Amino acid sequence: MQKDMVLGSPVRQDWQALADKALNGQRLTMEEGLAVLNAPNDEILGLMQAAFTVRKHYYGLKVKLNMILNAKSGLCPEDCGYCSQSIVSTAPIEKYSLLDKETVLAGAREALARKAGTYCIVASGRGPTPRELDQVVEAVQEIRETMPLKICACLGLLKDGQAEKLADAGVHRYNHNLNTSQANYSRITTTHTYDDRVDTVLKAKASGLSPCSGVIIGMGESDEDIVGMAYALRELDADSIPGTPLEQAGCTPALKALKVLALFRLVCPSKEIRVAGGRELNLRSLQPLALYAANSVFVGDYLTTEGQDVLADHAMIEDLGFEIEERAV
Repeated sequence: MQKDMVLGSPVRQDWQALADKALNGQRLTMEEGLAVLNAPNDEILGLMQAAFTVRKHYYGLKVKLNMILNAKSGLCPEDCGYCSQSIVSTAPIEKYSLLDKETVLAGAREALARKAGTYCIVASGRGPTPRELDQVVEAVQEIRETMPLKICACLGLLKDGQAEKLADAGVHRYNHNLNTSQANYSRITTTHTYDDRVDTVLKAKASGLSPCSGVIIGMGESDEDIVGMAYALRELDADSIPGTPLEQAGCTPALKALKVLALFRLVCPSKEIRVAGGRELNLRSLQPLALYAANSVFVGDYLTTEGQDVLADHAMIEDLGFEIEERAV
């Protein structure tokens, strides 16, 4: 709600005007972005309708499905405070080195069975060793030869030449999240910097890989930080933006999570907005509303936490009148 007053009555934000602005290629101002994040709860349907206007313009009623394989778990030297796989975490997770090729291929077949168009190969660690990169490349080449899947790799910070090797193997997309704002970054990790992450996204872009970069909400960031993250991803021109509420029940209220999704749709109107880990715990019964802003969702389990049953996700999409975009290559 804006502070301006007309004859003693509060002036309410015109959400559809913000959608029109986004469709015209104009960036929301900081004031407008904050208005989205602080929208009155009784206006959530109007806000989501405005976001849906933009989403429908670019993606119609299609929903892209993604599946993650945790190809290497734990054993990470980084101290990211939000991550159960970091060196400082005491979470009781499985720890194992990079999975063999047959296991990675089996995961790809499972992705197809779940109607996922994108298969995400994720490995913990600061970045891939030459041997690990070769193992991923070998698996990707066989997947690309035998299955109609888009491949996304998420292997950490990239050294010179590694992005090109992944692109040559047939990887479509590289994920490396900004996670939080530049101002908030030192609060969540000290073993690498915000600029290190930006550098890897830029390396992926320069090699011809589609850049995928997103954020985690619920790590002590301010609303100004959240708007700034949306601006940063717009500036980076990330093709896909996964949004993740911190995987802790109640960490991000459901309505706030929806407002964040609406903000990212309005600031990055043409980009793939993906709902990732934490949606079941934080959105709960409001999960279907997320797809009025987002056009993509992860199905199945996440890295170290369980997701909801894939058939429940399929049913949710069908109940909304949306359509799964199978083989979304």
